[in-house]
Amino acid sequence: MLLTVFLAVVFCAAITLMLLSAVAFIQDKRFFSSAPKEAQELLKPREQELFYGARTIGWTLMVFSILLILGVGILSIWDGFRSGFDFRQFFLRFVLIFTIYKLYDMICFDYYLLCKFRFFQFYYPEVEEVYRNRKYGYNLKSQLLKLLLIFPAASALAAWVCTLFVR
Repeated sequence: MLLTVFLAVVFCAAITLMLLSAVAFIQDKRFFSSAPKEAQELLKPREQELFYGARTIGWTLMVFSILLILGVGILSIWDGFRSGFDFRQFFLRFVLIFTIYKLYDMICFDYYLLCKFRFFQFYYPEVEEVYRNRKYGYNLKSQLLKLLLIFPAASALAAWVCTLFVR
């Protein structure tokens, strides 16, 4: 259980690093496909780097965050094999990691970074109008769908696949 919580924290840190690299350093409009359509329409392409080498730093951080995410997946599965996990144990590990991540995403990213600290608006002031006066982010229904339906289903599928390979 302690390893699972640790892996969830690492997963959240990796996603945070990915967000930071995409928004602050790389600044490519293609990374913001999950933003509301009205915000996507207002986004201006950033041809010039924030500072010399910003995109190089951003892509380095992006690759590192992807490697961390893959590491979380590999370590969680490998430890489950090593420990002889059954379906229930794999499922609980996966669903706990996804649930902690999704709650972190909803609270830290959508509420604090987007609405309270206006992190995204700092780098993209043209979208200020879209997010003005919002009490919460823009996709609560989608977030709850992932939290309550999609992630548990994906966790069950992943747990089932993992149990196919357990002795």
